[in-house]
Amino acid sequence: MDTPSQARNAAGRGALCPESFAADTLLLLPEEVLLESGCARNKAVLVANGKFAEIDERAALLARHPELTPIALPGKLLMPGFIDAHHHLTQSLGKSLVFGEPSEIFKRIWVPLEASLDERLLYLSAKLAALEALRGGFTTAVDAGTRASAEIGSIAQAVEETGLRCVLGFICNDLGGGREAHQDGAAIRRDAERHLARWAGHALVVPSLAVSIPEVASDGMLRDVAALCGEGGAIFQTHVNEHLQAVERSLVARRQRPLEHLHAVGALGPQTLIAHATLVTPTELNLLRDTDTAVAFNPVASAWKGNAVAPALQMAALGIRFGLGTDGTRSDAFRLMDAAETSQRLSAGLATGDSSCGGGWLWLEHATRGSAEAAGLARLTGEIAPGLAADFLLLDLDVPEMTPSWDLPWELVRYANRDQIEAVFTNGRLRLWQGWPVDWDARALLAEVREAAGAAVERAPIQRVHATSSTHRAAAKRSGNDDAEPTVKAAQRS
Repeated sequence: MDTPSQARNAAGRGALCPESFAADTLLLLPEEVLLESGCARNKAVLVANGKFAEIDERAALLARHPELTPIALPGKLLMPGFIDAHHHLTQSLGKSLVFGEPSEIFKRIWVPLEASLDERLLYLSAKLAALEALRGGFTTAVDAGTRASAEIGSIAQAVEETGLRCVLGFICNDLGGGREAHQDGAAIRRDAERHLARWAGHALVVPSLAVSIPEVASDGMLRDVAALCGEGGAIFQTHVNEHLQAVERSLVARRQRPLEHLHAVGALGPQTLIAHATLVTPTELNLLRDTDTAVAFNPVASAWKGNAVAPALQMAALGIRFGLGTDGTRSDAFRLMDAAETSQRLSAGLATGDSSCGGGWLWLEHATRGSAEAAGLARLTGEIAPGLAADFLLLDLDVPEMTPSWDLPWELVRYANRDQIEAVFTNGRLRLWQGWPVDWDARALLAEVREAAGAAVERAPIQRVHATSSTHRAAAKRSGNDDAEPTVKAAQRS
């Protein structure tokens, strides 16, 4: 005889299939719903025309819609899809090439790799990254722009086919750092305006303008691009105060730190999204607060390649808007939240006796609604609320790690895994079922990527400082020193 848990699994997993969600209008009865106010039971959610139409008590919603067949979801949490506030969709072919590398890897690895991508490789890279994002629970990713010269429409095609919502950055550097063919400022401004107009009103793509780092754009370009975004309701993206080298270069060249430089030229404001902001002074925190500039907090990037950890708890206390971003490191939303909380506990909480470090809910909030607000998407997505796009996850709660459950928000931050994601929806449409797309062949994509990635990496003038882990291990064994580094020459050959 089945136990209650087995019966619930049979009802929730065995009876359901992708076809269960094929209708344009869905009346969903999850065990719990994650609302802005917290987790709620006995709720029903009506999805219609790609949006959340109604959220109400089950009995009330069932009574109002007797014509609909409700879909029972026992043991499932219906929650907002996560929003990656800072990504690089066209760097997925390189991924682990940067492991163990010193900071400013963009110069030695990412710029050379992206410059080697033709239109097909740009598409494959973006589609692979979009698939990874969806599998990790992200329904939206903010792409910071590519340095590839290939047509940016390939990225849009990739996200359209996967169903990932994307804030698509267009790089406007006019002092180097990519797009060398477009150094003419007037031409860049015209291209930027066309980019904003081209994707306006698109179902999944939201246009954005970007400058890689402030030093690769003139003061006029920084000011004009930020103004274009402010006028057009778009966001302006740039990487700021991430690495010590960049801060020092700015001090030497301008007698200003990068964030101060942006403020001096009028490029900060509610339309601006600053990536990283790890090396920030108290004065710069006040600048962010006073200008209502948003931040993409990237804790995994800090752990893997950064010089510091952004003071996210202090930003929260000051009312600075921020979202959580992966920086293209690892597309796993649950591990991202865990990294955010852990980073603050290690960098601030231990020294001050703060054992809560946000209480769990803070990281859940800033990975969803807070990220949407930082990315200029608050009126579109980020929470389960009437009128917003139906971008959501169905999460299996009937797992040992979350049994018994006493504090679901904390458990989502510290215990939840992406293998609990049963289904991923954007615009009310089922995109992934148990980790795989329902309407396109992801295995074929993986095979094509494996075949194409080697040539792309081989022809890119990538310069790595360290060897691969296997080469490093062999060198350490030969020397009898586990910390021994292979020579740079050997690292470059590998």
